[in-house]
Amino acid sequence: MALAVVVGLVISTTTNRAEGATSTATKVIVRLASGTTATPADLLAPVNGTLDRTLPVINGFSAWVPAENRSRLEGEAGIIEVSDDAALTTPAAESPTSGVRGQDVAGFVQTDFGTKGGGSSFARLDVDAVSAVIGADDLHKAGITGSGVDVALIDTGVAPVPGIGKVVNGPDLSFDSQVPGFQYLDAYGHGTHLAGIVNGAGSGVNGVAPGARIVNVKVGAANGATDVVQVIAAIDWVVQHQHDNGLNIRVIALAYGTDSTQSYTIDPLAYAAEVAWRKGIVVVTAAGNTGQGAASLNDPALDPYVIAVGASEPNGTNTSGDDTVASFSARGNDARRVDIVAPGRSVVSLRDPGSYIDVNHPEGREADGLFRGSGTSQATAVVAGSVALMLQDRPSLSPDQVKWLLTKTAKPLPMSDAASQGAGEIDVRRADQRNQSTATAQTWPTSTGTGTLDAARGSLHVTMNGVPLQGEVDIFGNPWNGPSWSGLSWSGLSWSGGLWLGQSWSGQSWSGQSWSGVSWSGQSWSGQSWSGQSWSGQSWSGVSWSGQSWSGQSWSGVSWSGQSWSGTNP
Repeated sequence: MALAVVVGLVISTTTNRAEGATSTATKVIVRLASGTTATPADLLAPVNGTLDRTLPVINGFSAWVPAENRSRLEGEAGIIEVSDDAALTTPAAESPTSGVRGQDVAGFVQTDFGTKGGGSSFARLDVDAVSAVIGADDLHKAGITGSGVDVALIDTGVAPVPGIGKVVNGPDLSFDSQVPGFQYLDAYGHGTHLAGIVNGAGSGVNGVAPGARIVNVKVGAANGATDVVQVIAAIDWVVQHQHDNGLNIRVIALAYGTDSTQSYTIDPLAYAAEVAWRKGIVVVTAAGNTGQGAASLNDPALDPYVIAVGASEPNGTNTSGDDTVASFSARGNDARRVDIVAPGRSVVSLRDPGSYIDVNHPEGREADGLFRGSGTSQATAVVAGSVALMLQDRPSLSPDQVKWLLTKTAKPLPMSDAASQGAGEIDVRRADQRNQSTATAQTWPTSTGTGTLDAARGSLHVTMNGVPLQGEVDIFGNPWNGPSWSGLSWSGLSWSGGLWLGQSWSGQSWSGQSWSGVSWSGQSWSGQSWSGQSWSGQSWSGVSWSGQSWSGQSWSGVSWSGQSWSGTNP
């Protein structure tokens, strides 16, 4: 699963009303108080409501309710809040793909969740087995676990499920951030699965870098939807705050991509990733799940500076001699191929109960409560964890040196063609032990970032009430100026005092500005600055982080919304 998405909204969809709902029904999100024993059916029956789906991630549900009965529902015992389900969607939500899923709407890429056609399964691949395949287990035995290294996971958020390693919150730049109860959390399931691969620490998942820490920078909504400008803002934030408040962000894991229609040398998303690289952060990106069906790798993987990762299949053994490149892994073109491949088929990691993926792909569920996923997303997480291991042991390595070491020590896969695998399958043990060359600096033409935002989106456009976000405007409808932004991004000035490009992304109502002139459900951002501000005392849906600051603290052992995730069922 790389971050492009199979989408269908959890928070908001464009699907037809549930059978039995009246023509005057409206779709709402209902959040329940901790300990409430009433079922959705109990609460909806008196108001003639129809259940859409349960949402365990926020201890609630969505439903269709006659407009005239909404106030009555709000007054029922055990209900904390009833809010509108805004009509935010993407083309893939309206026209889902079938079979092996490739480049979908918003850049989060995922595939078959471990099943072949006809229902038979590929061999389960636990993260312990992944570590054995790539040599990470040998580094673990030597005490190299990624400790002290922060990996910025720019994804759909992270849920505090059992087995999550150390995680701290960066900003929530997703569309979910305006919806109470969804901030920072992963209602989609993608980010949580990748986090387990990077630094899982129990409940059957031992991450590639169990000592590393995830910095959760959420951009993907409950259906995975995001716009390229949100990802650009997220990368800018990571670069400009990489050492704030005890952080040590040395790696970005970006399992996201678009089918940009412009050269990386002017593309804004490629430029943002390149700035991070040139500022000392190793950017690990997913090649995409388009197999041989796309003209190029995903953007920003198409930028030759970053590490473009394809997916391999270990085929049931811990040796590389029989490994092959997964059929879904993007091949790119003669101008830009993947740099390396890593295990990405049927990887078993953390399950996010009740998330979009969990509900819509039960075939991915494992009997031990975990979840199986396939894609260049999983491979990206494997490489990001591997880089964290290297940087713990050799903190002075530059991004160019890390890439050189990984590609020079990768193992060629004799059963796959050279065009699909780059240098071969990653061997992090050999990479960590090899002396780097003094001639490792990359000299590709650099990007200017002055191209168009719409070309960077390619075919991936979020839509609201049927209106796509197009043209040179951001998600607020403000004009986009590439040359102005690119200079501020490079100078570290695009974020200032909680403002990005002078625009408040906190305390700013979405209802006043949009690309179509319609509101975003009238809900505002959190009113908090992300720049230099502690999250101490802030809440997750009414339950605080035990007074802990987001800098240097983890979710370990903390339950959410007064309810443990242990044993939660979809």
